[in-house]
Amino acid sequence: MTAAEGQGDVLVGALAALRELVLTKPGCSGIDLLRDDADANRFLFIEKWDSVEAHQAVLGSLPPEALAGVMGALAGPPEGTYETYL
Repeated sequence: MTAAEGQGDVLVGALAALRELVLTKPGCSGIDLLRDDADANRFLFIEKWDSVEAHQAVLGSLPPEALAGVMGALAGPPEGTYETYL
């Protein structure tokens, strides 16, 4: 995902807060938050789940304000894919 111009630090703070919240949810086995060394406005937010069902259950239970800071700092919709690795 890419932060809006000048919002890189805001986005990293919002993603870190989201990370801490999601890590407490059942089925979440880890989250990697990575910032691009070459572009401080680009990030990867990699979630690791025990199952697709656990991820879907938590996604539906997050309060809207949990994502508000992230969405407000983005340059556009997050890009990415949903991958399942064994």
